[in-house]
Amino acid sequence: MVKVGILGAAGYTGGELIRLLLNHPEADIVFANSESNAGNHVAEVHEGLYGDTDLCFTSEMPFDKVDVVFFCFGHGKSEAFLKEHSIPGNVKIIDLAQDFRLAAPGNDYVYGLPEINKERIEKAQHVANPGCFATCIQLGLLPAANMGILTDDVAVNAITGSTGAGQKPSATTHFSWRNNNMSIYKAFTHQHVPEIRQSLTQVQGRLDAAIDFIPYRGDFARGIFATSVVKTQKPIEEIVEGYKAFYKNARFTHYVDKPIDMKQVVNTNKALVHCDKYGDKLLVTSTIDNLLKGAVGQAVQNMNIMFGLDEAAGLNLKASAF
Repeated sequence: MVKVGILGAAGYTGGELIRLLLNHPEADIVFANSESNAGNHVAEVHEGLYGDTDLCFTSEMPFDKVDVVFFCFGHGKSEAFLKEHSIPGNVKIIDLAQDFRLAAPGNDYVYGLPEINKERIEKAQHVANPGCFATCIQLGLLPAANMGILTDDVAVNAITGSTGAGQKPSATTHFSWRNNNMSIYKAFTHQHVPEIRQSLTQVQGRLDAAIDFIPYRGDFARGIFATSVVKTQKPIEEIVEGYKAFYKNARFTHYVDKPIDMKQVVNTNKALVHCDKYGDKLLVTSTIDNLLKGAVGQAVQNMNIMFGLDEAAGLNLKASAF
């Protein structure tokens, strides 16, 4: 049984992680840390867990009693936390923030995208979980990179649900503003672009093309739907064959022969990908649940890999038919 500690357990990702781990056959939550909610029942904050657990939030962090710690902090807080606290060297860390996603001297965190780094994750002590937009967009483009066809600038548009902005309310997450609305934010400058480029470069060997990414805020709670346009003369039959071959052993990522919908993946750890060709333009569509495959679902998938468990343990989630 894998003993688990969770830091930052009161946010959206913390709640979803607790939900998954409560139903994981090989995991036991030792502590769920939240300074502001210490002593309160988890279900009082994550109300979907009423009747599922008597677990309470705690201010304590007994790292000597766990095998792995999940960091569910906001960006920038993981690095700051590690400067102020000591975690035993035998305790594995899975960080859901962006602090350690980019390779740098002294950074031993493995980038946790199983579709390209599974063997490294198996041996890792520390894993940097990918960003939600980054996961969706990369999974759409990595087979193209593997075929070496990302030679011209790639146009990417993707829309995300409101949970991607976190649990703390803001001017752009209130229901009255978000409902029946769409807007662009961080056009061409989104923080996930560097990690997307890093993975595409890893697979293709070199990436001179720009990733022109325009993110949208959607008026739904969860999910990401992305379209990427790649210029290529390669026939669609060869491209589809390449996509299917790339993902033939992927546990949760699937190439689909017909157009896909976001609802097919919401509340699951799946990623679906589809390709169409219009002249010399390849249109790649990809979709995930931002809180699961884009965050804690992938984090649990990484935990399973790190501890030699069934990769799908605790993740056999089904999408709604309606």
